[in-house]
Amino acid sequence: MQKPTIAIMYDFDKTLSTKDMQEYTFIPKLGMSAEAFWQKSNTLAKEQGMDSILAYMKLMLDESRRHEQSIRRSDFVSLGKSLEFFPGVLSWFDEVNKLGTTLGLDIQHFIISSGLREIIEGSAIGPKFKRIYACEYFYDENGVATWPKLSVNYTAKTQFLFRINKGVLDVHEDGALNAYTAESERSVPFRNMVYIGDGLTDVPCMKLVKQNGGKSIAVYAEGKEAISYRLMKEDRINFFTEADYTPGGELFSLVKTILKGMQAENTLTERQRAMKRLAGL
Repeated sequence: MQKPTIAIMYDFDKTLSTKDMQEYTFIPKLGMSAEAFWQKSNTLAKEQGMDSILAYMKLMLDESRRHEQSIRRSDFVSLGKSLEFFPGVLSWFDEVNKLGTTLGLDIQHFIISSGLREIIEGSAIGPKFKRIYACEYFYDENGVATWPKLSVNYTAKTQFLFRINKGVLDVHEDGALNAYTAESERSVPFRNMVYIGDGLTDVPCMKLVKQNGGKSIAVYAEGKEAISYRLMKEDRINFFTEADYTPGGELFSLVKTILKGMQAENTLTERQRAMKRLAGL
């Protein structure tokens, strides 16, 4: 019997990394504070009636040109080397994969982020993901960023849940994504999904996964649990815990329990299907 596939999907900024990815190296190189950069981005979005994600992507290009900083793809990828992560993140994926093997599950990890794909790819954990769904620039023949190729705002994140659900992973492929697919033929049923995020921008994904039988987990930095409490009170998540990814942490224990439950549910589902076949249904 084929191993059930379990998709674990992560936001990135303040979920795996300790702060927004632009704040480690990119913004300091501009001689700006993080507060000043995001305020300028939000002002641009408000004044122009602009999507806030497109606003920050434009501002990154504008400020780079103004400060004569290179904006080639390789430059953004190199920024990933400076990212810092919550405790245990670097070993988390291998540990979870080993657990999945023990339970007879095929674990696949995905990023669904409003940050930059290029920076995530260049980080220490970039190779750990089956797909990185995040904002991305279009580059000209010289490798220079010229235009947003993909913008992932907070509600647009949900389309990637359906891509994973149906196994239509390439972002240019819309026909198969919108075509009818029977639940029994979908690559990753929602009941086999876990979404891990840190805040209000993750709510559409958290709610969608939770409502369809998967599990949503809110994580928070030490002492910053207020948003997680709010999400639990509003019934938008299943669980919350501190962003500690070490094997001895609560998050690993929680995911271990969830995976064991998914293993049992998948076993029961397969038995039921077998019995229906015997009954001629």
